[in-house]
Amino acid sequence: MSYLKDFPNAEGYFGDFGGAFLPPELESHFAEIERAWRQLALSADFLQELRYIRRHYQGRPTPVYYARNLSREAGAHIYLKREDLNHSGAHKLNHCMGEALLARHMGKKKLIAETGAGQHGVALATAAACFGMECEIHMGEIDIEKEAPNVTRMKLMGAEVVPVSFGGRSLKEAVDSAFQSYLSQADEALFAIGSVVGPHPFPLMVRNFQSVVGIEAREQYQELTDGQLPEQVVACVGGGSNAMGMFAGFIEDPEVQLNGVEPLGRGTEPGQHSATMTFGKPGMLHGFKCMLLTDDEGNPAPVHSIASGLDYPGVGPEHSYLKKAGRVAYHAIGDDETLDAFYRLSRTEGIIPALESAHAVAWAVEHAREHPGSTVLVNLSGRGDKDIDYVARTFGHNRAG
Repeated sequence: MSYLKDFPNAEGYFGDFGGAFLPPELESHFAEIERAWRQLALSADFLQELRYIRRHYQGRPTPVYYARNLSREAGAHIYLKREDLNHSGAHKLNHCMGEALLARHMGKKKLIAETGAGQHGVALATAAACFGMECEIHMGEIDIEKEAPNVTRMKLMGAEVVPVSFGGRSLKEAVDSAFQSYLSQADEALFAIGSVVGPHPFPLMVRNFQSVVGIEAREQYQELTDGQLPEQVVACVGGGSNAMGMFAGFIEDPEVQLNGVEPLGRGTEPGQHSATMTFGKPGMLHGFKCMLLTDDEGNPAPVHSIASGLDYPGVGPEHSYLKKAGRVAYHAIGDDETLDAFYRLSRTEGIIPALESAHAVAWAVEHAREHPGSTVLVNLSGRGDKDIDYVARTFGHNRAG
């Protein structure tokens, strides 16, 4: 049995989670996407072109780095998979280039997507510019203000950034807005979903595109440690694409504990966090079944995180399954601990992490202090260029701790 081949099933389910619940007018379009994906996934020409892009355009493989100073301070061995060095600044380009290739094969002229922190938007704008396609990015007004550098990047590369002003004005509403726009443009556009979420086949496709992270990391870690495997692998989880990419390299190694870190935000009260795996229950969002934070009426609940890319009431269906199956442990880290980790990694290693990634760094430091001498491999999913203005303006240039 091979986990990655056996999950999801033909209908897109990971156990009880996943599937595709679509408006009738989109059913044929998603069926077309799945047919094209199944064909290309077996195409030597497609895979060769993707490998070329990854090596000569994206700058892959990204390295694994032993964080000596942070390790010394924390009391254990902490390694970082440097996805922050991937072109465009995060792991997102791994699936955006694949989705753009898919769109070109299908004869599409335009890419449409949502974005929270702006990293997916920047990556898709990058892919669209590379392939000569139009690009339309929907982004909540709160995130547009918070992540201004990424908005500038998207516009410089020719993308249309559509402000979303309804509801919570953040990631969930950006997805709603992008879906609505896609409904009227599905003949000519591809909705390039930005994580391992959404209707089948996107959780499968995005995981497979992102699996390059875990495959590289496993080989690189073993090269650094004379064939050993890390005791702990950790990644932040919002929708969960960087985590599933990282976990894919270790999912069949039972001796490696996999850890997902979600945002506890400002506390445990509803609306103060985005800790879906900790406080959620099974539900349906954006055309798929997953763990979901809901309000008293059963609707998706308001959420909060200092990291805009984690500000989502749902989570990928594969994460939902892996928690229920017990293969992955999920933890919640608050805004304060995340900020401490943001400043700490910047100060000790000269690496400024994305606020999303800082959640995983915070958990790694906490685990290291509780388990001296242990080994932890962190997926540093993105760099913090997009966050530095917000952090410095709101919290200052230094933080004790």
